Amino acid sequence: MFAYCMKRAGMLIPVLIGMTLVVFSIIRFIPGNPAQVILGQRATKEAVEQLTIQLGLDQPWYVQYGHYMLGLLKGDLGTSIRTGAAIAQEMKPYLFATLELTFFAMVLAIVVGVNAGIISAWFKHSFFDYAAMFIALIGVSMPIFWLGLMGQWLFSIELGILPTTGREDVRNPVESITYIHTLDTLLHGRFDQFADSIKHLILPSTALATIPAAIIARITRASMLEVLHSDFIRTAKAKGVRSFFIIYQHGLKNALIPILTIIGLQTGLLLGGAILTETIFAWPGIGRYIYDAISYRDYPVIQTGILVVALIFVLINFIVDILYAVIDPRIKY
Repeated sequence: MFAYCMKRAGMLIPVLIGMTLVVFSIIRFIPGNPAQVILGQRATKEAVEQLTIQLGLDQPWYVQYGHYMLGLLKGDLGTSIRTGAAIAQEMKPYLFATLELTFFAMVLAIVVGVNAGIISAWFKHSFFDYAAMFIALIGVSMPIFWLGLMGQWLFSIELGILPTTGREDVRNPVESITYIHTLDTLLHGRFDQFADSIKHLILPSTALATIPAAIIARITRASMLEVLHSDFIRTAKAKGVRSFFIIYQHGLKNALIPILTIIGLQTGLLLGGAILTETIFAWPGIGRYIYDAISYRDYPVIQTGILVVALIFVLINFIVDILYAVIDPRIKY
């Protein structure tokens, strides 16, 4: 197991290097000069050329890439062209905001999706089975932007029970310690603000969890149907084992491999695909951070932002691979 973990960890390095090369090359095709964007359309040609040289954008792309990789090896994620701030510090609040949103969305998707799939498989061809799979089909087909806007209209505008946008009440802010707002409110003992943070999370996390929950439900149902027809399940039923233990102790454990795979993939996809949800709900996450950087042609921010998201995605899949052997002892690496 240890040898396999080291081998998989070593495979992360060429993947991430390849990712930096691809991203670095592609963003150079984005139309526009960052110096021109920073100075504005009325800037003189001489001023634009001077800033271009100052930013090092006049050098060949491979020279710029070499400087970028040397900085990464030293732990330097670069400096924002637009703000002049260190990206490592500037990105931190945005990254943790996205991680917080993704965590709550995936918890909701797993709880709803796994249990809906289990009940559908146990009561196969029942009304609940057809209803759950029909709702799951709608969930997969539902555009996130439409669901988010409808949630804002119903729960914020019409009913007035949930906030429309943001992470907190700006009139009563809480000082950041971990940049995870729900945790910061608890560390400060601000339980009223904690409840407010949960309210701010409900709409965006629900919108973000819809598609993963639907996919997890369908995969769970298919996997559980296969397991529930196994001989050991029939033996457990014949022994009079209670349904709860048959489902969750015997059935789910043996059906967990494909479910775990789809959970890992969906978690990674949520990190990269949260930009639409963050835009609708004005959530200050890394998706919006990268989107704003694209608007300003802020190459270092785009490169580093995509690299960080890719790193998290690869690490999640690495953890899933390790969990395979933990869950199923028959799997040997």
